[in-house]
Amino acid sequence: MKVVCTEKSQVLGSKVAKALDLPFVYSQFKAFPDGELYLKTGSLDGETLLVSSTADNESLVQLLLMIDACDASDITLVLPYMGYARQDKRFNDGEPVSGRAVARALSAGVSRVITVNIHESTVLSHFRVPAADITLAPEMAAWIRGLGCDEPLILAPDKGAARFAADIAKIGGWETDHLSKTRLSGEEVRIAPSTVDAGGRDIVITDDIISTGGTLATAAGMLKEGGARSVHAACVHGVFASGGFARLASAGLASVAASDTIESAASAYSAAEMIAAAVRK
Repeated sequence: MKVVCTEKSQVLGSKVAKALDLPFVYSQFKAFPDGELYLKTGSLDGETLLVSSTADNESLVQLLLMIDACDASDITLVLPYMGYARQDKRFNDGEPVSGRAVARALSAGVSRVITVNIHESTVLSHFRVPAADITLAPEMAAWIRGLGCDEPLILAPDKGAARFAADIAKIGGWETDHLSKTRLSGEEVRIAPSTVDAGGRDIVITDDIISTGGTLATAAGMLKEGGARSVHAACVHGVFASGGFARLASAGLASVAASDTIESAASAYSAAEMIAAAVRK
């Protein structure tokens, strides 16, 4: 087996290759003057482990080209971050089920798929090859432990994310809760833990994705006003769209961390070991 990756997953791809002690294949990437993409990868035959997040449309097209370039191989596709996975149903007439469309397109030419904390697990059923999801809860728990906080409170940003927060909290033996909104008036909303008092506590808000960070920044401000000692944020996929990281930093969070499923300066823990473990299985 050899490991290959697309352009924006180079660091994670190399870490996965090192974790598995496999050859890492160098690939070239460029764009033509009209914007069309070009790539050229090294010799691939037998088995190929293809690592590629699709955090933007260019990465998605690049992945489709890479799958075609590796068509002589038995391909295991690792999607550390799968774009379009948040739309798993048709909300209005005339809309595509975007997660289904992307899953079907990526199924062509690969033998199996591994995702990392996919936003909607129902999207896995749309792949036309075996697909499995893995979680970075252990890696995030290790990072939280490294903060040195005294009995941190692990908070989910809403009830829907409470299970993931509970998985992280269970590993560390910490207390957990989820944030809830209480409308105080037509214009005023209070955001606070559903049942636990945050006063005097070190808070870590965890989620699978941080996108724009708007709600999280508001919640952090209210938690601090409510007496929280410190507020941290940790996620698997740091999208940080529309200045999301700057919004959180300006809101006074003690730290903001993400994994390297989307590579950035905020990548504080890696998906490589969990991906390697899934491949070994």
